Amino acid sequence: MTREGHRPISRAKIIFSQVLACFALDFLLIGLGMSISFVTMVLPEVLDAKEGLSINKKEASWFGSMAFLCQPLGSIFTGPILDQFGRKKALFIVNIPHLIAWLMMYYAWNVPSLFFANALLGIGTGIMEAPSVTYVGEVSDSSIRGTLTTLTNLFTAMGIFIAYLLGTVLPWRQAALVALIIPVTTMLLVLFVPETPVWLLSKGRPKEALSSLCRLRGWAQPEDVKEEFEQLLQYNDNIKVCVVCSKDGDFSPGLCRHQNSGLIKRISYKIKNVLLVKETIRPFLLVMAYFLFHTMSGLAPVKPNMVNVCKTLGMGYNPKTIVVLVGVVTITTSLLSALIVKSIGKRKLVLTSLFGMAVCSLGISVYASSTLSPNASSYDPETFPNKKEMLPVVLFMSLVCFHGLGIPWVLLSEVFPFRSRGIATGLAAALSYVIFFIASKTNYNFENIFTLSGTFAIYGIFGLVGTFYLYLFLPETENKSLVEIEAFYKGNKKIFADDFLINAFRKKKSNYTVESNDAVKPMIL
Repeated sequence: MTREGHRPISRAKIIFSQVLACFALDFLLIGLGMSISFVTMVLPEVLDAKEGLSINKKEASWFGSMAFLCQPLGSIFTGPILDQFGRKKALFIVNIPHLIAWLMMYYAWNVPSLFFANALLGIGTGIMEAPSVTYVGEVSDSSIRGTLTTLTNLFTAMGIFIAYLLGTVLPWRQAALVALIIPVTTMLLVLFVPETPVWLLSKGRPKEALSSLCRLRGWAQPEDVKEEFEQLLQYNDNIKVCVVCSKDGDFSPGLCRHQNSGLIKRISYKIKNVLLVKETIRPFLLVMAYFLFHTMSGLAPVKPNMVNVCKTLGMGYNPKTIVVLVGVVTITTSLLSALIVKSIGKRKLVLTSLFGMAVCSLGISVYASSTLSPNASSYDPETFPNKKEMLPVVLFMSLVCFHGLGIPWVLLSEVFPFRSRGIATGLAAALSYVIFFIASKTNYNFENIFTLSGTFAIYGIFGLVGTFYLYLFLPETENKSLVEIEAFYKGNKKIFADDFLINAFRKKKSNYTVESNDAVKPMIL
């Protein structure tokens, strides 16, 4: 019902208001993409360089993975920042480390300062992840949340492309100076975005929460968002109930003896009853498994040394041109995933991405085994082949395409309940960076032990195992509200995925069990 003479808000206006709210976030993600990819352009310039800063092979393996190692340090702070300052202020604060890091990268005077600048980029990236995925998840409604969260991949991909492009047309120091524009612009844009309604309600600011919700739903009137706001109020009342008291049947909001306990006891209550509960643990383990399989399926481990990998495979184009093309393809596939996620769902997108990466990695392995010398190494320029081929270009770019369709960060934005969202998201981001570090650091060791062919074979196996695992356990969350997703993980289902093959198997197994029980009953009687 609407007031007489009051026109309902158009759907286009509602969508536009949410897209506009995410505009500052988009710039933040561009900066994030630049920070995680910049090392790819610096590494080949400083590896055994004749002039200026120079690093050796072992230092190169550490330099390529240094940012990933330090990202968990940033992620540790992300939960307290989110909960204490709110999503909006967090989006402002997280840019400060990158401001310092880009300046240090420009002025790097020796190898330790270069490493420190890269480490600071990693810390800044670690702080950025949770606020970015949390914000877009909380400001968008369920009908477009899948598209908006998937679009975050697009802007991260744009940052990757810009980093590759800057590294191609400018010396790496000047490129670092240009990169300063992104965090400065982001901090200015954040000043104009609204805080998320659910966080404002959690802090006892209902009037501001209603105003924020009206703005996020097309600058609507309060009566236009009455139903959604009442649902948020109900949800806020539920999360204010002490989780320990609720288990005893007391659902009264407000302070209780548990909340008046000492700091140590309150922390232990929160760990036990907020973090170590199935609605947090179940999605946490599932998301971390996805991060592991997605990261170890081929592209992520070789990214820091991608220019030299292209040279080792004997690609038919200039390696730096290939790297820029990787950025373009990543943008294209990220946009494609945002366009198709609503129609095919996140589950099919994830499985297609993983299986495609597995096939491409195995294809590269077969090519390297049949074409390259056994001692060919991306860390030894003397082993690079002179012969140039187009097949490795096709295989590698196909790997990039399927990698770009992956959406681990999108799932991270929606699967955790509000009580644990800040801490759980930060912890998941921290562990994901540990996985990234291990993947990139061990790439050097894998090549030394198993050769380039064996390394990509290992990555392909990871992709196949991941496809099978997530086929069994990954549920579909597209078009589900955050409240519905939280309720889903509170359930008692052992196999989450709703798939016709899994359902058919379970039905057949159930029928077999019933028949077996019927056959046994006469014997018991």
